[in-house]
Amino acid sequence: MIVATLRDIRRRINSVAKTQQITKAMKMVAAAKLRRAQERVEKARPYAEGIADVLARVAANVDVELNPFFQERETIRRVTYIVVSADRGFCGGFNSNIFKETQHVIARDQADGIEVDIIAVGKKGADHFSRRKYPVSGAYKEFFKNLRFEDALEISKLVQSTFLNLETDAVKLIFSSAKSAIQTEIQVKQCLPIQQADANENTNESEYLFEPGPVDMLNHLCPSAVNIQIWQALLESYAAEESARMVAMESATDAAQDMIDSLTLHYNKARQAAITSEISEIVGGAEALK
Repeated sequence: MIVATLRDIRRRINSVAKTQQITKAMKMVAAAKLRRAQERVEKARPYAEGIADVLARVAANVDVELNPFFQERETIRRVTYIVVSADRGFCGGFNSNIFKETQHVIARDQADGIEVDIIAVGKKGADHFSRRKYPVSGAYKEFFKNLRFEDALEISKLVQSTFLNLETDAVKLIFSSAKSAIQTEIQVKQCLPIQQADANENTNESEYLFEPGPVDMLNHLCPSAVNIQIWQALLESYAAEESARMVAMESATDAAQDMIDSLTLHYNKARQAAITSEISEIVGGAEALK
């Protein structure tokens, strides 16, 4: 009986050890992907900041209310949410936190009588909201296998079209961003209409000569500003996903080690009990022969 128990414990230790090897490997893969994702975020950031700066300078020289990308609707009847989740699991609360925040925001809008529409980026989000009968007008699954700017451009053109054609009154992004290598936070940012930023206070506007004129330049810059905002959100979300996965796999590896330590202690106690029992039987047999 004791031998059978020892065999079962040893089998469990081996099983947990194999699982630990998998979680260690997944952590290493996630760490490598995180580094690459962070590099892409950093490379895109100067362009995003440059677009925002130029847009602010040009907007300061024109009446932005005449530009359809800036026009606030008097009554908000419909809002489109671009919700960015992951294609895969094993990333802790990454997906569930996005779902909770999205459902909270949507419930608030619906309480105000606002219709909502979801463009779900990521398989997990697309499946989650479709199963729960949320209004999903677009689903992009297996999106992060090969994340390309062209894919972000497709989403951007879609929401720009719906906004400019008055099919929706606002477009917002819901995504995760990495505050650090081990901490993420949910971001809810307005994409359309574009919110006017103040030009640099230290900039003398007379120093700038716009060619073509500021109105034409603004018309050209607005689509690019929306494109890069969506692209930046996708990049940051992917980096946050891999960060969450790395942390989750590290926790799983530590938990596996704790279980191995506990099972090993249990195994040693059971083995010691078996040895003690055998010694007692030998001693008892020897005494009986005297």
